[in-house]
Amino acid sequence: MKKVMMLCITTAVLMAPLSAFARPVRVVVAPAYGWGWYSPYWGPYPYGYGYYGYAPSTGAVKFDTDVKNAEVYIDGAYAGTVGKLKTMNLRPGSYDIEVRAPGRTQFDKKVYVAAGKTLHLNPELHVQAQPPAK
Repeated sequence: MKKVMMLCITTAVLMAPLSAFARPVRVVVAPAYGWGWYSPYWGPYPYGYGYYGYAPSTGAVKFDTDVKNAEVYIDGAYAGTVGKLKTMNLRPGSYDIEVRAPGRTQFDKKVYVAAGKTLHLNPELHVQAQPPAK
């Protein structure tokens, strides 16, 4: 009997740290009040009336082009190829986006990224005419 009791106590003590990770996180909005003097919830209680969802803190830039090996530059810094990036998440703000491909015209545009919004870019990378060889 003592062994079973010690086993149960040891198990409970070892499981306590694991249950701390399963606790839901709540956002404190503001103190709120119950529905009346007859309510058992009258007075301030810590979690307010509602829970607010998390607003996205980034915006997205999506490239719609057939040239998948085109290189993308953001504010002059190399970001990757269109084929690998497809959609980029950026902080809100203005950016100078360039799309370059060898043998094609360059696409350059200044854009503003808004939080929670997706900006679709359609870079038209036309094939440049090659000068005749002499």
